[in-house]
Order: sequence, then structure tokens, then C-alpha cells
Amino acid sequence: MSALIAWCALALPSAAQERCRQALALGLDVSGSVDSREYRMQLDGLASALQAPDVKDVLLSMPDAPIRIAVYEWSGAQDHFLLLPWTSVTDETRLTEIEQRLRRTQRTPSDQSTGLGSAMQFGARLLEQQSACWTQTLDISSDGKSNTGPHPKDLWDTPFPNITINALVIGADALDHGDNRQAQVGELSSYFEAYVLRGTTSFVEVALGFEDYEDAMIRKLKRELQGLMLTRQLPIQNH
Repeated sequence: MSALIAWCALALPSAAQERCRQALALGLDVSGSVDSREYRMQLDGLASALQAPDVKDVLLSMPDAPIRIAVYEWSGAQDHFLLLPWTSVTDETRLTEIEQRLRRTQRTPSDQSTGLGSAMQFGARLLEQQSACWTQTLDISSDGKSNTGPHPKDLWDTPFPNITINALVIGADALDHGDNRQAQVGELSSYFEAYVLRGTTSFVEVALGFEDYEDAMIRKLKRELQGLMLTRQLPIQNH
């Protein structure tokens, strides 16, 4: 794990020289509850969400101070795999390269358990590499609660300086829960609100199931990036 982070830091030596308005790390749940079809819907859903017109407009709105994106998979307490090292979204070509990389990604065998706390810690360490960015945001997508490694509720004494942690909660399959899906995803959202979110502007976005993942990711990205867009549009007042 540490070798991956070290490689990531060395992979883009010029990136540290650039202005950066937001560092966005996205952690995707690939634990045992996520089957091969759901895995593909998650990766392709993120790829499509990044190309959604409203999202793309914000991503490319300030090429002189781009957003940097990193994507990783997580499952057990020691299972974290970097899919996309820190990449500055400077133009449509770079955004297309990110999209294609995600669509080409194939699943790597990993532990079947759900180490949510360690996934948060891994994402925070990634974001430490981007401390020069104006804001640092960690996104955790998951369809379940932590059952291995440090519990998120025990991480309140762990500093996450200047990091906002948001969540995209994914509801259960309709065949498994039927009419109870709303209650199930509501209870899971409450869990993430209580133990995972960090930062005054943090929030939970909900996908009723993996079939709703792309739309939920679009909503989440628009909300996360909206604050930066509004700040850019506010006129400077002379006093």
C-alpha cells in the first residue's frame, strides 16, 4: 500500500507545480457483497458521470487551476488498489483518458470483507499528497457497514485536517430486499452520517441500487463541485 502511494507521488512530478482548486479522491467498494455485474456498473457509472455535461462543464471551468482526481478500490482492511493516480483534469482529452482507463479496468482479487475505516485512512493519506490544493475531498462509495479493521466510529481521534469526507450509499438489490429497500438504504445512510462523514459541508448521496449508481454519482459530483463554481462566479467587491 505504501509503495503505491509513493509511486503515485513520484508519477506526476510537475503536478506539484500547478495550481489546483480541488483534490478529489474516490474510494470504490469492491467487497464480497459487490458481484461482477455491480462492479462493472460502479466503474462504468463513474466513467459516465465524469462525462455528464453539467459535471464536465464544472471540471473544465478553470483550466489554470484544475481539479485533480484519484480513484482507488477497497475491501478488506489491507486491500486497497489504486486505479487512477493523481491526475489533473486540464482539458477534454485528459478527461476522456480518465474515462477510458476506468472502462478498461478489470477487477483484482481481494478480501471479501468490508474495511470501511481503513478505506477512509487510505484516502486521507492520498489526500495528504495534495495539501496545496484549495480543498481536499474524499468520497467513499459503499453498499454496507464496516466489519473488519478499525471501525469508523473509532477514528474520531484520528486527524483528518482540512479534508471533507462524503459518501455515496448504495442500496440493496431489489430481489433481495423488495419493499424493504427504502428502509435498508435509509438505515445505511444514517450509519454513514453518524460515523463516516467529516467536515461542515459533508453529505450522503443515495443510490437505491447499483442501477442508480451513475445518476447518484452525477448528483453527488455536481453538489461537491457547486461550491467551487459559485465561489468563482461571485464578484469581487471593493471596500
